[in-house]
Amino acid sequence: MANVLGIDIGGTGIKGAPCDTRAGQLITARQRILTPQPATPDAVAAVVGEIARHFDWTGPIGATFPAVVRRGVVATAANVDAAWIGTDAAALFSKVCGAQATVVNDADAAGIAEMEFGAGLHRTGTVIMITLGTGIGSAVFVDGELVPNTELGHLQIRGKDAERRASESARERDNLNWKKWAKRLNEYLEQLEALFWPDLIVVGGGISKKSEKFLPLLETRAQIVPAKLLNDAGIVGAALAARHAS
Repeated sequence: MANVLGIDIGGTGIKGAPCDTRAGQLITARQRILTPQPATPDAVAAVVGEIARHFDWTGPIGATFPAVVRRGVVATAANVDAAWIGTDAAALFSKVCGAQATVVNDADAAGIAEMEFGAGLHRTGTVIMITLGTGIGSAVFVDGELVPNTELGHLQIRGKDAERRASESARERDNLNWKKWAKRLNEYLEQLEALFWPDLIVVGGGISKKSEKFLPLLETRAQIVPAKLLNDAGIVGAALAARHAS
């Protein structure tokens, strides 16, 4: 089972592509569809099914989801419709796609991909990946082992969830220049370092392809680097999670 369809479900878009899990690479161009609003279980599942049909896919599927996911069941709904809480996303996606689906937290998936093929390859100690997008996702690894569903974007900074102040969407919402946004992001990273003392911080999400604009402005004790798989990390990680689950 080398080839798996990876699907990355985000707050603004849902994208997917078949992935070669041995090489950590997409086999074809991505298919991207806007996330339906409201992003109810049935509406999102319909898009997941549409992506699977686009690729005429009948094999295993891995999907990310922007929430705590335990054994395929969604447990939180910070950035999605509240109807997701308690939904067996793995069973729902398996039904609409007619194929076995594995569902994991979106940042965990991106971290899995980076640890196996990207910036975290061969790294030991504590590695934290953060994904900056609609919110802030996090994935924590200790000597290569994932600590799932950490959800560190909800740490409190100045009385608010960190993602309300330091996500990419917060930068756009408040029309911040790179210097001002980096100051907010640095405040968040200081809190992460005080709690976990990581050896490496990997920055992912769509904004990672502009890392040269803000990474030099950050001050961390840990080495901090951009994700190597950039915005494909979620797709690759979802595919890897499905392969590991088989």
